[in-house]
Amino acid sequence: MRIFAITFRLTNAKIWQDICKFPAMKTLLLLASLLISGISTGQLVYSVDSKYDADIKVFVADSKYDADLVVYKCSSKYDAKGNEGLWFFADSKYDAKKKVYFVDSKYDADLIIYFTDSKYDAEWRKKSKFHLLE
Repeated sequence: MRIFAITFRLTNAKIWQDICKFPAMKTLLLLASLLISGISTGQLVYSVDSKYDADIKVFVADSKYDADLVVYKCSSKYDAKGNEGLWFFADSKYDAKKKVYFVDSKYDADLIIYFTDSKYDAEWRKKSKFHLLE
């Protein structure tokens, strides 16, 4: 098993060296990996205690009709896909993609959300705010 692991590492190193010989291929590979990582990350959020530490200020509405975004809280970070309203609350701000601060007034908020019990109800109701979570 150990011989296989060493052989595997050497093979991968050789492939990477071959790719690095061609600058265009290296650039293409880098862009592809950035694109894939950007697509695959979901809405990992962290709730901060200060509005000054937050990326966005959020108000929780009583009705989904008042919301810009209907949010479903996922139980796993792997269920939080894309920018669709599927949020997973991270344990650390360093693991989160966005830091949010919950405000008491909708007038102080950048984004108004409504929490739903069904992940199929999660959606953007006001697409003009979509950029806030990109």
